[in-house]
Amino acid sequence: MNVFMGLISITVFTLMLSIGINRSFAELISLWHKRASLLRAFIAVVVLVPAVAFILLLIFDLSPGVATGIALLAASPGAPLTTKRSQMAQADPEYISSLQLLLALSAVLVTPVLLAIFSAGFELTTEGVSPYAVARQIASVTILPVIIGLAFQHFAPQLCNTLRKPINRLADMLFLLLVIALVALLVITPELRSALLIGWPALAAIFVMAGSAVLFGHIFGGPHKGERAGLAIACLARNLGLAMFIAGLSGSERQEIPTLLVYMFAGVSVQVAYSIWIKKQPS
Repeated sequence: MNVFMGLISITVFTLMLSIGINRSFAELISLWHKRASLLRAFIAVVVLVPAVAFILLLIFDLSPGVATGIALLAASPGAPLTTKRSQMAQADPEYISSLQLLLALSAVLVTPVLLAIFSAGFELTTEGVSPYAVARQIASVTILPVIIGLAFQHFAPQLCNTLRKPINRLADMLFLLLVIALVALLVITPELRSALLIGWPALAAIFVMAGSAVLFGHIFGGPHKGERAGLAIACLARNLGLAMFIAGLSGSERQEIPTLLVYMFAGVSVQVAYSIWIKKQPS
């Protein structure tokens, strides 16, 4: 599991480096100047999706491990893989890159606050998480590589042009390797595979959460198809790496990881269905 977590960190770092080396600073903060779009995005991602998760925990009688996994997902916006995943839905790349970065930055405050709200309402297996721990994790694997990429663009543009294609290819290869590693992990780990059988109530809650996330993103994404698709995927794609990191702080990750993995598979299935549908819609 430690090797798998290390692969996640390396993959996320490389993907974010790819964003930093391909996007200008102006592009990465472009959404900041579109206050209406940014407000709609934050309402959808950090208010409505967690609200649905809270309601689902009230409705379904779930074990503390499953409830904690859902709470961690709801409280972890700004998934680093959002940019890569949104390509399938033909989302606006500038919009989704800027949104992903701003959501990751917001998680420093949003994640501890949301987890405190969930902890007050339900019995969770994780302890309170400090903003410093969240900030350190986000800075090391999300913000730092973007800064490095932007620095290459500014101080060494020729070297940046040389490195751009190899880094993009490396990011794609690591993303594929991560998928293969996850499948292999499930094949060679019987106890983890059996733990994925979390029961129909939990499975129903996860699919309702995933479907609601896409619906909120699509509705709040505005009139532009590329932004609508991008926000739908951003709402759906929760930060699994951050969720696993927080679970690890309390040493309870084995109780939450099955829920996180099931959500990932559910999210992929919902994403594929949505991507096929949205591409058929008029611009």
